[in-house]
Amino acid sequence: MGKKISFNDFLKVDIRVGKIIRAEDFPEARKPAYKLMIDFGQLGIKKSSAQITETYSKKELVGRQVVAVVNFPPKQIANFLSEVLVLGAITRKGDVILLKPDKDVDLGDRIA
Repeated sequence: MGKKISFNDFLKVDIRVGKIIRAEDFPEARKPAYKLMIDFGQLGIKKSSAQITETYSKKELVGRQVVAVVNFPPKQIANFLSEVLVLGAITRKGDVILLKPDKDVDLGDRIA
């Protein structure tokens, strides 16, 4: 378990629900990844790079709701600016299993 934080620290992290509207190969990335375009409703469409090529096909990603941190600074990955961090559980094998609400919710809804 990591270092303890206060509840106020947790509230600083803006975690929202979005829907993947496009998934593309990202051959320029050092590790296999996809470029994702994610719709967050009123927050707009944001880009993310995700190393999930071993677990998901592009086809099964499109239309899927995901959970992402939307208030980290953008990160340059090769020639792509990743604006949000999509969240997932990391298995013992190192695969990433994406987090999602168990029922559809409005895009942009906040996670608490």
